[in-house]
Amino acid sequence: MRSAASRTRAEDAAEPAADPSDLTARARIRDAALARFASEGFRVPLRALAADAGVSAGLVIHHFGSKDGLRRACDEHVLVLIRENKRNVLGDETGSRGSPLDVLAQLSSVEEYGPVLGYVLRSLQEGGDLARSFVASMVEDAVAYVADGVAAGTIKPSLDETARAQYLVTQSLGTILLDLTLHPPTDPTDTGAIVRGYVDRMGLPSIELFTHGFLTDRTLLDAYLRYAEPPPGESAAAAPAP
Repeated sequence: MRSAASRTRAEDAAEPAADPSDLTARARIRDAALARFASEGFRVPLRALAADAGVSAGLVIHHFGSKDGLRRACDEHVLVLIRENKRNVLGDETGSRGSPLDVLAQLSSVEEYGPVLGYVLRSLQEGGDLARSFVASMVEDAVAYVADGVAAGTIKPSLDETARAQYLVTQSLGTILLDLTLHPPTDPTDTGAIVRGYVDRMGLPSIELFTHGFLTDRTLLDAYLRYAEPPPGESAAAAPAP
């Protein structure tokens, strides 16, 4: 039997349009796998993932080609959820932005993001090419939604937008991993409780820091810019002082 990867374009084109129930099954498999990956890591057997979704292992292969293909689908889904959440809070290029009440509503239901955070943490702990690709995609998305926030007037512009986005992603992920090390959960599979504990400890200081900043003047920044190698581009000179 040939693998899904060996199929020809002609064979794919000859197949009938996807049955809506197939799309539902695909989403059910993906969501079940995301939850299991988040709680137990990526060593879970394919048959266990299929059982969680109430389908056969063959149907998982039909939809995703392999367990790695299923993981990539989970990667894509998590990235979409993160991107949409950030845009709702920070604003988009149209100027649309979530209200303070929206932010409070998200914080009050923060456990809903448990599987997403758990999945991200498992990806980092697993390492390897898929983890690096996942983080690179997070940085790429951050560049886009931060740019939307700048355009909407909810975020200050940066001397180097890409570097700032990369710092924000790596700093956030590193903080979460360290917090998890310092405050190990009683139940590692309870990703909702992990999210709640992290937000309770870090919510106020992180929001305050991002809102008001930390230094009272730009002396340190100016000193760095004088000696930076290579120096920032022309955008640095054009950027307004905070």
